[in-house]
Amino acid sequence: MNTLPTDVNMLFSFINMKLRDEYSSLDELCKSMDVDQVWLVEKLQSVGFEYNEEQNKFW
Repeated sequence: MNTLPTDVNMLFSFINMKLRDEYSSLDELCKSMDVDQVWLVEKLQSVGFEYNEEQNKFW
């Protein structure tokens, strides 16, 4: 797994920036960055963020 921000709010911002600027889906981002998608979704859900597939972002 690449080095990701450890602070969940920074992680939220970082992932949304990558989704907006570089990736058309969460699946594509996770495969490209070698990130465990289940871990990422659970980490962000633990503080109330959910992924919206239509908008391709967490909120």
